[in-house]
Amino acid sequence: MKIYLAPLEGITGWIYRGALRECFGGFDKYFVPFISPNQKGHFSSREKKDILPANNEGAYTVPQILTNNAEDFLRTAEKLEEYGYKEVNLNLGCPSRTVVTKGRGAGFLAFPERLEKFLDIIFQDCRLKISVKTRIGMEEGNEFTDLLEIFNKYPMEELIIHPRVQKDFYKNTPNWEVFRAALGKSRNPVCYNGDIFTAEDFSRFHEEFPEVECIMTGRGVLADPALAREICGGKKADKEELRRFHDLVYAGYCREMSGDRTVLYKMKEMWSYMAPLFSDYKKYAKKIKKCEKCFVYEQVIDEFFECRDLSDVRLGEESIV
Repeated sequence: MKIYLAPLEGITGWIYRGALRECFGGFDKYFVPFISPNQKGHFSSREKKDILPANNEGAYTVPQILTNNAEDFLRTAEKLEEYGYKEVNLNLGCPSRTVVTKGRGAGFLAFPERLEKFLDIIFQDCRLKISVKTRIGMEEGNEFTDLLEIFNKYPMEELIIHPRVQKDFYKNTPNWEVFRAALGKSRNPVCYNGDIFTAEDFSRFHEEFPEVECIMTGRGVLADPALAREICGGKKADKEELRRFHDLVYAGYCREMSGDRTVLYKMKEMWSYMAPLFSDYKKYAKKIKKCEKCFVYEQVIDEFFECRDLSDVRLGEESIV
């Protein structure tokens, strides 16, 4: 089973990915949160740090591109090739309204004719391998029948399917029936993405789809950084590992970012997912949320790790606060 880390904007940047890889491992590919081509044609500071080879040593890293303009895609892919990348990923899955209203991400799925012309160009002219991460439509799952006919025309490295529609965002249940139909008809290798929060979730999925050889998980990893290792039969994270993981991420943010507020925003976001790993965590989750200075935050974290043990139960999606 191949396991990929999903690209989550603002969260799974190079600092997080590096700490995750060093402490827990378990991933075959690490996808970089999307690059959005700009009018100047340059990478932003964040994007450049995310893709620098020195920040991704030892990891098969795949940058993701968010655009509906073929020229922008090709120009970005050409620059990524200069950095040594062999594969890029097209984002057709982001459900954010600010993205969708511009006809990008999942919003591009509403314009199948334009999408097909776009794919014609990039698959003809791009020298890199192209994988696609997609939702199954905008409103209804049956939209994916026509979309898959389009996707089948192109030699994709992989088709990564998140079987929700755009209007679902991350609510409701992934549509396994649409995924099952796509699995049988896709001419490209298929990877599954959606609601793998625990090793038990993976086992249920694998029992239902034993022929699937590749999954992608994102929010589940944020809630349990050892998830990939557990899926592969390894042990759950212990408190010492989680402390080391935290300290690597925190030190990275302190080194790269300026101002307590910026650093703590990132750490609070991480803890909003990870805190339920601990028993009776809510008191400390509130303390973390109220922190305004790093020295106060550090005291709270020391106390948290000293006073709380890990929960015996990994709750899954409902545990995410």
